[in-house]
Amino acid sequence: MAGLAARAGRRRPMRAEHGRTWPNVVSSLAIYVRYVSAEDFILHDAPASLLKTARTILAAAWRQRDAARFGRAVAMSAALLLPCLREAAAADMNAGFVSLYGVFDTSIEITDPGSGWTPRMDSGAYRGSRVGLHGAEPIGGGTAIVFTLENGFSSADGSLQVPGSLFNRQAWIGARGAWGEVRMGRQYSPIYIPFKGGLDAFGAGTIASGLNNLSKITPYANNAFAYLSPRIAGFGATVMMATRDPSEEDGNGLDGYYVTASYRLDGLHVLYAHQQTHGAGALRANLGGASYGFGKLRVWLAFFNGDGGTPVYHGAGGSLSAQYRFSAVARASLGYAHVRDYTLAGANADQFSAAFEYDVSPTLLLYFSAAYLANHDDASFTLRGVNVTGLPVAYPGAPVAGVQFGLLERF
Repeated sequence: MAGLAARAGRRRPMRAEHGRTWPNVVSSLAIYVRYVSAEDFILHDAPASLLKTARTILAAAWRQRDAARFGRAVAMSAALLLPCLREAAAADMNAGFVSLYGVFDTSIEITDPGSGWTPRMDSGAYRGSRVGLHGAEPIGGGTAIVFTLENGFSSADGSLQVPGSLFNRQAWIGARGAWGEVRMGRQYSPIYIPFKGGLDAFGAGTIASGLNNLSKITPYANNAFAYLSPRIAGFGATVMMATRDPSEEDGNGLDGYYVTASYRLDGLHVLYAHQQTHGAGALRANLGGASYGFGKLRVWLAFFNGDGGTPVYHGAGGSLSAQYRFSAVARASLGYAHVRDYTLAGANADQFSAAFEYDVSPTLLLYFSAAYLANHDDASFTLRGVNVTGLPVAYPGAPVAGVQFGLLERF
């Protein structure tokens, strides 16, 4: 065991797919148990030597496409990784690391916004395409200085997600320990993915997520300070405050605050989040809901509301969705979402969705999505994605229909 820890050396991010949580994950940055969402797990590391062994076990079961065998392989891999991680963490307290990670998400979408079917290639429909660096420098006492630099790009044409911005998604430094984690700089708002992704069966991504298409939040925050609590007795929370940017020419002070809370007990997950930003494009928003899994089925129920933003949004609604797992690698989802648009008298919209996901490997996901969005009384909602701008409707009240096929690769 000590030999494995000593050979940890260079780190690489562990892989995980939407909707899964590796329980009792031991951070290699501090010796304590943490519950890490699958979407965040891409930034948490285990010794490469251990990962290679674990992936060999998983790959053998994966090729058999046998759910029971794959489940046993996951348990075996966890039994291998988790005890070693504590020892590796202790050995690693005197050495830092830097990990390269990334996501490629490319899809073909065919959508009719009321003016005829239009094909296009999208990048970031399910999860934003990105490349990043995550590093740590242990300083003793189970605490490490950590940082993340993350750039978003288009996998369709290679362009920067935000022209002229090198690290448009994340650029923060902080510290992590048994007491939690603090971050300072540009970072995801706590209400964004992975939090929002835990509120429906579609991970709040692709054209299928009515929750994403019909709600509005602030995804990123500049000049932000955040505290992420450890999970205690199933409870976890995040608090973020952002100071105003000089470019806004709106004086000093707070630019906004964000609060999230979550609770997990066996198959039950409960989440709530609130944000209030200030200045131009100020937005107040609330998101919340619960999900429960039993057997191969998990059901999500969520609500959302918001007022403000640019362009102006004033709406409230909810979504109901469910996912059924046919096997360890294949699953299907159905969903319904409704929103009332208060910017127009009586305007509202309904969305019906379906999706199918297939794990080709632990890092490669194939997904198919289909959705029909019915706008009523001059509402103008449309189908979009996590980092994809939807096609504008041909006229107020126009229905929107679409299908989408994509591949998502993590490294």
